[in-house]
Amino acid sequence: MFASRRGRIAAGVLAAGALLALSACSSGNALDSGSTSSSSAGTITVGSAAFGESQIVAEIYAQALEAKGVKVTRNLSIGQRDVYLAALKDGSIDLIPEYSGNLLQFYDKTAKAQSSDDVYAALKTALPAGFEVLDQSQAQDADSYNVTKAFSEKYNVKSLADLAAAKVALTVAANPEFATRPYGIPGLKSQYGVTAALKPINDSGGPATVDALKSGAVQLADIYTTTPAIKDNGFVTLEDPKHMILAQNVLPLINSKKVTSTVKDVLNKVSAALTTADLIELNSENQGAQKVSPADAAKKWLSDHNLG
Repeated sequence: MFASRRGRIAAGVLAAGALLALSACSSGNALDSGSTSSSSAGTITVGSAAFGESQIVAEIYAQALEAKGVKVTRNLSIGQRDVYLAALKDGSIDLIPEYSGNLLQFYDKTAKAQSSDDVYAALKTALPAGFEVLDQSQAQDADSYNVTKAFSEKYNVKSLADLAAAKVALTVAANPEFATRPYGIPGLKSQYGVTAALKPINDSGGPATVDALKSGAVQLADIYTTTPAIKDNGFVTLEDPKHMILAQNVLPLINSKKVTSTVKDVLNKVSAALTTADLIELNSENQGAQKVSPADAAKKWLSDHNLG
């Protein structure tokens, strides 16, 4: 009897709700069925990888969304790709800045795409259900193999192809995952016939990696191309004639459930404005003498581009 009574009450509540909905539609107060409000997505948790540039771009995304009334929380510097993609999958984060080529190779190690457009198209197909990427920016920041000027001159090395003729043991300073990445130790062997050992340094081409190269502890170092230390130390970035390292355009990777018209519009406008030169400048501010915080660097960039 109790169950039957509860069922009749629930039915009454549903009927009342339906009448209210019809009333709202007839009075013109209902949302158009083809639109989506930012509030329907709830709070968006923005994440970042564990290095400065990722934190800066994450702050740009977060602050741009907040400026348009989207509620945002932050979970920054949570680790490398394996870690933050797991966080995106389990809902710990909803949005993170990514790099197109490396993300494609994470999901498709046999990917043949090389150019920005081809990588982007392949990436959209390779992503698992529930994830999507919005517009990519023209800004690129790729892994790059660097040597000292002295090493380059002594062994006549200007490209990865030249390494095979250098009669010297080679060690690369890079993040631990470089041991298995297609553009890491395996790629050097399969693409260029170069055998190298890995010195794992978990700072994404940061100060410890730079110091290892400067001191001669390693012969090569994986440093992102927008890192000011390359120019500051006169390092030689080796050419990659076989395009082992794919195009690496910065773009938002997001939980599909969090994509609304507002979120998409905001992030696509950010991507349309962000350039490689911007990344270099932002990194210089963050890593320079003044040590501008990612949040402050992002705030200034958004203001300069009328997006804040």
